[in-house]
Amino acid sequence: MRKQILILALSLLLIPVCRVVAVPIQEPQLSEDEIKRFLLNAKVIAKKVSNKGITNTLRLTLSDGKITHDASFQSIDERRSKFEGMAGGVELNFVDSYKYNIAAFELAKLVGLGDMVPVTVLRKYEGKSGSLSWWLPVTLDELDRQKKKISPHDVEAYNRQMHKQRVFAELVYDMDRNLTNILYSSEWHMWMIDFCRAFRLFHDLKTPKNLEKCERRLFENLRTLDRAELAEKTKGFLTRPEVDGVMARRDKIVKLFEKLIAEKGEKEVLY
Repeated sequence: MRKQILILALSLLLIPVCRVVAVPIQEPQLSEDEIKRFLLNAKVIAKKVSNKGITNTLRLTLSDGKITHDASFQSIDERRSKFEGMAGGVELNFVDSYKYNIAAFELAKLVGLGDMVPVTVLRKYEGKSGSLSWWLPVTLDELDRQKKKISPHDVEAYNRQMHKQRVFAELVYDMDRNLTNILYSSEWHMWMIDFCRAFRLFHDLKTPKNLEKCERRLFENLRTLDRAELAEKTKGFLTRPEVDGVMARRDKIVKLFEKLIAEKGEKEVLY
């Protein structure tokens, strides 16, 4: 009897242990134009309110019969002569608009950062016009990363993306560039989202001390950014004064980096 029990116990040890492995969702391999067509034409088959943010963002599920994918819809378009924030700050000529999400995507492409902002289009849903953005395969945001003290596997690559993010935040003068608006994939690719409170009219930079280094291609794209092209690409989403603000801040950013290059040398500033 003891022999039989021993044999049974040994046989149980040989049974393979099954582990539940999370299989990442495969993103459809689509071009920018294909994503745009999908966002513009696919049928909305489900919706739910996003659990982050204060702009009543909707997470819509779309399908064109072949592909099913989610998208983020924001329809807020609020303007006030004076706005008092929760922290006690006061902002004059306050704007909180979905239009800036579309403008940010178009501007990002012009300066070579199109891969860091989700494809975004203008679309109507339930009678409201809004920005519709491709839902990203996100693992965590910067707030979670800091809270959980998670370090990227390639710190240098992470830092370079962060430098680009800081340059773009200054370019668009975002009043609400918080840590939950910086997202990462499982491979630590960074995305920037939610620009509803960007594109202020100020010609000065918001936090110039954040600008320490710049990607070489981004620097050259900033230098050659054309006002007429920017105005055309953002027509209907940015006003003339808002375009003027972008170009004035562009000038300040380029001048700042030129000064840093003269002081420290190109290799210490551009990468």
